[in-house]
Amino acid sequence: MTDTTAAPATAPVSPATTARVLAEAARAVDAPDLVLAVSRNGVRTVHTGGSAEPGPVPRELMAYELGSASKPYAGLLLARLVAQGRVRYEDRAADLLAPGFPVHPAVRRITLRHLLTHTSGLPGLPADFYPQAAPRWSTDPYGGYPADRVVRSFLRARPRHRPGTRWRYSNFAVSVLGHTLAAATGTPWEILLHQQVLAPLGLDATRVRPGPDGTDAVGHRRDGTPVPALDTGGFTAAGAVRATPLDLLTFLEAHVGGAEPVAPGPAGPEPTGSRPGGPELTHPTLAGPLAEVRRPVLRRGLRHAHTHTLTWFHHPSPYGPVLFHAGATLGQQAFLGFRPGTGLAVAATATRRVHRADTFVATAYGVLTETP
Repeated sequence: MTDTTAAPATAPVSPATTARVLAEAARAVDAPDLVLAVSRNGVRTVHTGGSAEPGPVPRELMAYELGSASKPYAGLLLARLVAQGRVRYEDRAADLLAPGFPVHPAVRRITLRHLLTHTSGLPGLPADFYPQAAPRWSTDPYGGYPADRVVRSFLRARPRHRPGTRWRYSNFAVSVLGHTLAAATGTPWEILLHQQVLAPLGLDATRVRPGPDGTDAVGHRRDGTPVPALDTGGFTAAGAVRATPLDLLTFLEAHVGGAEPVAPGPAGPEPTGSRPGGPELTHPTLAGPLAEVRRPVLRRGLRHAHTHTLTWFHHPSPYGPVLFHAGATLGQQAFLGFRPGTGLAVAATATRRVHRADTFVATAYGVLTETP
């Protein structure tokens, strides 16, 4: 179990204090491999541990499956394409995917914004997804459902609710968004993401496919049995990103600077070094999109208690608003979060499948919301 902290020039909380916070938090999580990483104004503190023996590659240099925590990458990509004038948030997905194809009137009204913000009216997954996934639910539920089938299911869908009227979390919708952006730009999703987001941010250890042998973390079932690497099939945009914890911090550091946007009305083992974070070091053409994805765009639930940006969950905390997203795959979990304008970012990864008594997300969320 290892802690690494780079000595800061100035910091609101000392590196030693941050290291103690992470060590205490790690004791609450049971996983073969665990990484808790914090950036304060670019000064990084990384705690690694777990019940498994460390391998030849340090835990913080392994690539972890993000699952649904991939969605902020899709959101930033959409925001950048909008800023470039290549698409608009109000573009209708069916018109970009299959111009002239006859679709249900509700499908015709679904926009790119609806897809990203889970307000499209689409279900979490296509109705015909479950029969094909059931025989391999614990090993490969998505691999047998390719991209063309996702698109066909969208074009044939009959949403129960008018787009824009209800919030329902949907891997289906964000996957359709990915295929729509690929169609609109004539560029495969993987290449588009690399060109527009990963390369400009210097995310060299982030990808959407398994890497060279020994560089990807291995997930585990609750009983400790290893599970195969995730194959997302046609659901790439919703959950295929893999990244090292250090790259996750770089991604978050790009988001964390700047003032909190105005909310809407109702509707490890090696030193990580010290470096300044925040959008001032980001590719200049991403500054606008980064601000865009931080801005709250909708409220839902009783008394509109739940707030969302284009792609992040948005909660209050004693130290100001926090933006975050969690994700899980067959044997791994990830958490990304930051406090806008404060310089604080938190990334966490674990290699055990989520279960009913799991503490991983709550622990990482606590580090984000309860740390001064």
